[in-house]
Amino acid sequence: MATTDVIIIGAGASGLVCAIEAGKRGRRVLVLDHQKHPGQKILMSGGGRCNFTNLCVEASNYISRNPHFCKSALSRFTQWDFIAKLDNHKIPFHERDHGQLFCDNSARDILEMLEAECRQAKVNFMFETQIKSVDRKNDQMFQVSTDKGEFTASSLVVATGGLSIPGVGATPLGYKIAESFNIKVWPPSPGLVPFTLQPQEKQRLAGLSGMSVDAVVSCGQTCFRENLLFTHRGLSGPVILQISVHWEPGQSLVVDLLPGVDLLSQLKQAQSERPRQQVKSMLTDLLPRRLVQAMVPAELAEAPLGSVSHTRFEQIAASLKQWEVKPGGTEGYRTAEVTKGGVDCDAISSKTMEATQKKGLYFIGEVLDVTGWLGGYNLQWAWSSGWVAGQYA
Repeated sequence: MATTDVIIIGAGASGLVCAIEAGKRGRRVLVLDHQKHPGQKILMSGGGRCNFTNLCVEASNYISRNPHFCKSALSRFTQWDFIAKLDNHKIPFHERDHGQLFCDNSARDILEMLEAECRQAKVNFMFETQIKSVDRKNDQMFQVSTDKGEFTASSLVVATGGLSIPGVGATPLGYKIAESFNIKVWPPSPGLVPFTLQPQEKQRLAGLSGMSVDAVVSCGQTCFRENLLFTHRGLSGPVILQISVHWEPGQSLVVDLLPGVDLLSQLKQAQSERPRQQVKSMLTDLLPRRLVQAMVPAELAEAPLGSVSHTRFEQIAASLKQWEVKPGGTEGYRTAEVTKGGVDCDAISSKTMEATQKKGLYFIGEVLDVTGWLGGYNLQWAWSSGWVAGQYA
């Protein structure tokens, strides 16, 4: 049985930063992971360019049943602290829309930076290692049983991630560890994920697959404006991924396909100026023809503007500006970028990431009930929560 100071389960974004920080303090750190290599999700992020943070990070960019929980970590290791790391390693990056930061070259730059800092901090790794059980011995040491032997440490950090993207090895291990120590886990569900449509709606919109339009999508009191992408299964694009984190099964979405456009006024004006023009001709100046054909009944679309009542104009405007759609569901963890739900933050210290009732046990990153918006927020949470735990574990 090998003894060390800190065992970290998971060699992803949060686990690597935690390992670096604990190692810098002179702690003997062992990172266990069932994958062959570290940082698989880092390499996938941002289409391989790694959307590693955002210029504007606030607690309001995160969803949690404890909305204040993330504030401490985000304020103590900020986006500027992580950007400074890139500057120190001379990694070039650029800004895209909405303050999103990406590597100029490849996500591998970020992973190699973290690996280099792990080597400097003398962090030990064991890959392709299956965890069999986790126990607490004598209320002092944690014992982790694996297919490669038994390991003990005074600090155990769970950095196992969520259930999203099972293709890179996502498992419920972190939730099981929490529950084994009587820590509540909020039911996980896919987040930042495309929607599927009900059969009838899917059939009506089948011809729109691949089309992208600017849209405002609302769910309850929350709304986002970004591109909406029609797919052969349903709806995707940045605006859909964003709103998916706020959606619960059975809820409807309201979609404005012409944000910023007073369509009713434009229809009335066109009617007085061009009464012989067909409704669809006027609308295709504003939207793609296929979209107009799918959203407006043919007999109305082909009618001259002069023959259409203002009541019908209101119906047309509502169908394009207040399109109500009830998703059939989501595409699930296979395409979800994050996992909603997870380890109850009320059971964890926001100052240290340590379980309040179980000294020496820490939870960081996606395994916690903290879900960021699309745009670098989830990786920033990983860096911040990992850094905090690394100061104490």
